[in-house]
Amino acid sequence: MIATICRKAHFNAAHRLHNPNWSDEKNVAVFGKCNSPTYHGHNFDLEVRVRGEVDSDTGFVMDLAVLGTLVRDEIEERFDHKNLNEDCPEFSHGLPTTEYFVKVIYDILKPKLDEGQLLHITLHETQKNSAEYGDW
Repeated sequence: MIATICRKAHFNAAHRLHNPNWSDEKNVAVFGKCNSPTYHGHNFDLEVRVRGEVDSDTGFVMDLAVLGTLVRDEIEERFDHKNLNEDCPEFSHGLPTTEYFVKVIYDILKPKLDEGQLLHITLHETQKNSAEYGDW
């Protein structure tokens, strides 16, 4: 039997969308208020889904307590109340857009899962805007 579990988390982080190869005018035109030189913050909501075979002994795809600890230790502790541009080396090679951020989270968590487990991440930047990345 295949099933999917989901763990939700919440953290706050600031960022600035700014392409250093562009003029200030182009950055403002493309990124608008997200280009503020003093940065801006979001209350991120995260959904981490793991899909896989249900273990016949435990009835689990993965122990949700283990997944919760993994999300807390690897994601919330790493990014909560951080400036993504300044404090997080994961963004040294890419703009901290929600689209890039969701892949960063996937790349951190995927190696921590058992072989055969699929991972799907949804990151909500606002109540209206989110990005998804994953194995399905």
